[in-house]
Amino acid sequence: MGPTVAIMTEFATHWRRLDGRATAWFEAGSLLEGAALARRIVDLAPGSAIDLRASGLRVRLGSDDSAEAVSRAAAELGLAANPGSLQQLSVVIESVRPSAVTPVWQHVLDYVPAPAAGLVDRLQRDPTLLVRQSDEPRPLRNRIHLDVVRPSAAVEQVGLAEGRGPYGVRHADADGNEVDLVPGDALGEGADTADWRAVFSAMACYHVTSTRQQRELAHAAAALADEVGFPLIIDLRPGLVILDSGKDQWDRDAHGLDLDFADLAGTLQSAARELGGTADPGLPRFVQLFLDAADLAAIRGFWLAALGYTADRRDGASDIFDPRRLNPVLVFQELDPAETQRRRQRNRVHVELVVPADLAQLRLETSVAAGGRVLGQSEGRWQLADPEGNELVIVSGQ
Repeated sequence: MGPTVAIMTEFATHWRRLDGRATAWFEAGSLLEGAALARRIVDLAPGSAIDLRASGLRVRLGSDDSAEAVSRAAAELGLAANPGSLQQLSVVIESVRPSAVTPVWQHVLDYVPAPAAGLVDRLQRDPTLLVRQSDEPRPLRNRIHLDVVRPSAAVEQVGLAEGRGPYGVRHADADGNEVDLVPGDALGEGADTADWRAVFSAMACYHVTSTRQQRELAHAAAALADEVGFPLIIDLRPGLVILDSGKDQWDRDAHGLDLDFADLAGTLQSAARELGGTADPGLPRFVQLFLDAADLAAIRGFWLAALGYTADRRDGASDIFDPRRLNPVLVFQELDPAETQRRRQRNRVHVELVVPADLAQLRLETSVAAGGRVLGQSEGRWQLADPEGNELVIVSGQ
């Protein structure tokens, strides 16, 4: 089929297949410009996942049959497709006991099983978790772990034993793969932000009962955020609208704007309720990857280049993030160089990155130039290691 989806029209090059679904990114100059296309897609392509950002929107179709209509709508609105912006990041756990490991992660993440795809986020926002068989015991702690933040009530329902670590939130599966399961709080104490939860991001999730309601809420949220210049994340799923600040962006030091995000959150909440949205305070979830590194600058530099990420603007923050806020944040912390055995052991966790087939070779070259080493290759897959052995697999999309 080649790098494009099998669409025999002038719009075929707009689309790529990254996760089994036809996917496109359309550039836009504002949330409102993107929302105009999102409103059309809700009717043209039911079942699609729409990720609206201040710089454009990503569309993952429920059916290829809708691709031409969506592309035509984008062209009518003057929005150009940019396939070079597409990528999909997943987390892979290699386990000697997949059947013992998988249920723990399903419970912690509140994911659902998917045929041949491991565990997936039912909201199609956070990274897929793939658990693969391994016959290689690796007893020492990984240098990669996950942070998962969910509302306090949801964390309590998970019912794990008392946590470890400096904050008492660290847990491990049967193989020793670690997760920090962090309870999130309400965004504030007042009723005007009661729908919002602070889960590293500030997030509110609204169920809607009609496509009209969904269109109007997306448009209203885009207009309110554009008015104050805030790059709000607006994700549309069937029957659902998710409003999200992005990690730490509710904090003035992070967003750097002359506004109090709580004021915007309150205005958004009022608009959502007036339009009939019903908040679901149990749905918000945030997932990020934590990497331990002896040479922080070298490791961070590799992942910035390999993933095409952007560095956090705040002094002292080691975070790097997807500039379109479509893939998980990576955070880096110092590892004692004296932990030589732990540094030599292969992690049981690695990252898999799917990119369009016509861009895979360039991404490989960029990653090697940033200090990566090619460990192996098979058709459409390249296994790399960063300067300290953390692994990244680049996969050519179909």
